[in-house]
Amino acid sequence: MQDDREHLIACIPRLRRYARALVGDRTRADDLVQDTMERGWKKLASWQRGSDMRAWLFGIMHNLHVDQVRRPSIQTEVLDEDSLHPSVRESHVGNLEMRDLESALHALPAEQREILLLVALEEMSYDEVAATLGLPIGTVMSRLSRARQKMRALMEGRPLVSQLKVVK
Repeated sequence: MQDDREHLIACIPRLRRYARALVGDRTRADDLVQDTMERGWKKLASWQRGSDMRAWLFGIMHNLHVDQVRRPSIQTEVLDEDSLHPSVRESHVGNLEMRDLESALHALPAEQREILLLVALEEMSYDEVAATLGLPIGTVMSRLSRARQKMRALMEGRPLVSQLKVVK
């Protein structure tokens, strides 16, 4: 049991990184991590030993985030300098590129942004993402493909044009 607790705590840095990228606000991200850890701690007995605890915790975080997004509330977003671009203070151009990237990331629908972050940032496989979010692998792949297309278009300054056609 002690090893499970230590493993749970060892997941905090990755949870924080994912939460910050997911919600775009350090304070809200820290709250999301805290809520995730609290729920994970309470349900630690339900975690199956030998399975990926990180994926289990990301699943908890995903469900909490979805609940928060669905819950109507007044939220003010406070962005500080560190949350926008923590590692590229050297050049002004780098700062602008990081702001563009963050803006493009937050312009994506939440379901696409989550999958893109889990694959690109957390380096999870499609199977792991599908299991974590409770989605079919085909859904993961199509959402990831659409997210990548939108990110490219946004970063290149192209308008977002849907390839889908409305059929009546």
